[in-house]
Amino acid sequence: MKFRRLRLTGAAVSALAVAWTGAATSASATPATPSAPPVPTLAWSDCQGGFECANAQVPLDYREPQGRTLTLAVIRKKASDPSRRKGTLFLQPGGPGNSGVDFVRNNYDDLPTALREDFDVFGYDVRGVGRSSQVVCWDDPTYTRAVTAAKGVPGPDAYEPAVRQAADFDQACQDNAGDLLPYVGTQYVARDIDLLRQALGEKQLTYYGRSFGSYIGTVYAAMFPKRVRALALDGAYDPEHYTSRPYAYDRPQYLALDGAMGRFLDWCKANPTTCGFGDGDPRGAFEKLKADLDADPVPTANGGQANGYTLVYRLMFNINEGKVIWPSFGEALRKAQLRDNTSFLLRPPSPASFDFLNPNVVVECVDKKYPGDPALLRREVTTNARLAPLLGPAMAYGPPTYDHQHATACVQWKGEHTSRYAGTFHAKGSAPILVIGNTGDPDTPYQDAVALSRELDNGRLLTFEAEGHTAFNRSVCATDRITDYLVNLKLPSRGARCTDETQPPTVEPTVAPPGTTLKELREGVNERVDRIGSLR
Repeated sequence: MKFRRLRLTGAAVSALAVAWTGAATSASATPATPSAPPVPTLAWSDCQGGFECANAQVPLDYREPQGRTLTLAVIRKKASDPSRRKGTLFLQPGGPGNSGVDFVRNNYDDLPTALREDFDVFGYDVRGVGRSSQVVCWDDPTYTRAVTAAKGVPGPDAYEPAVRQAADFDQACQDNAGDLLPYVGTQYVARDIDLLRQALGEKQLTYYGRSFGSYIGTVYAAMFPKRVRALALDGAYDPEHYTSRPYAYDRPQYLALDGAMGRFLDWCKANPTTCGFGDGDPRGAFEKLKADLDADPVPTANGGQANGYTLVYRLMFNINEGKVIWPSFGEALRKAQLRDNTSFLLRPPSPASFDFLNPNVVVECVDKKYPGDPALLRREVTTNARLAPLLGPAMAYGPPTYDHQHATACVQWKGEHTSRYAGTFHAKGSAPILVIGNTGDPDTPYQDAVALSRELDNGRLLTFEAEGHTAFNRSVCATDRITDYLVNLKLPSRGARCTDETQPPTVEPTVAPPGTTLKELREGVNERVDRIGSLR
């Protein structure tokens, strides 16, 4: 089996050097028993910045709990005020495909003081991600060729090539990672979390999960409802649609993404000076820009090319920042019109993106059950592209990359679904669970959060009236309520809504205004660094 490690920020840490131990550890010669898997022993060592790191051995296949094992990379930072310590807070990033180790490292300093004082803050790379046996289907050169050839405005004959390309991706997965693929689904991730909970000495789980991390938390609650202390699920999934009705899950995501892009372009039309893009017709200018870049790509500084697909790819991820980034979008689109390759929207996906995209596709193909009807696939994909004309066609007919675009690969998926969780999702008997949804979320539509809050027997919905993806550390109101829930188990009132979204400035800012999350202005191009923002 082949896998690849991600790099650590800063010095390499030997405690996080991982390998799939199943490749070297043979299964037991005796038949598998139904006994519980052993709880990992965590040998913590310093890994800079006050963090401690360790490796955790978990079963590769929970049907054989005493058999081959998988090594998970874990990290923690102890409570800053031991006298206040309440336990361990699990932080789970989005994805699938983002590193939980990096999520803790990158976000710890921006957590509310109460969380850092009261909890050991813990994270880990889930199976198949990062330092925990990274799944690699297409290697970097293959992915680079695929995204370079993709178009922002695919032609009328784009469907069949997209299906063939997805089949090629699937075959590469089987060839390069076939021994691991059946075991990366979310049922097994939830089982890993329960072993880690025990390894940390916690009787119950305290957890914040954003985006796909909300689905992981949902599955955990469904499987282990009595072991829930507090779960905050931010940017939540509709779990029934995601798992068992994936076309019904994909369609709203296409519409939410295009809706967010449309609202940005409407703002540009109403605020032409602040936006700086479109000359009075930003929608027309955007469609023309995609086609112009496809016809004549812009050379990039590293020798690559940026075309209309590049533009769509960058917009798809960075529109998650909400209204506060709209002025910098306008500036970046104007630069793209001028063929200025310093525009962050003209940065082609890089190996850092591919490290995310490989497991993103694989995990969803294991978790979801698409109908096998090829005629239905064609109808759904072409309809999604038609109903979401701004960004949808590039994604529907592009190579396997992100979330709502996985149907072409997952319908043809020949791997086993051993580690898939099939429901139910009521979590009967759990402690109260907090679900958070943004009304203008372009990534996980608001109706998903509503659906999850109703699916859970003991769910409570908190609404953030805002553009952008997730609420924690983007809204003072929402952050205070999430923190109060995690620390004190106090739920927001029924029907609670937060309305404190940061609005676009009236003029282009030279520095990010307080309380915003202008990732692109602060950090350069977003290569799937999962940040929760900063209100400090």
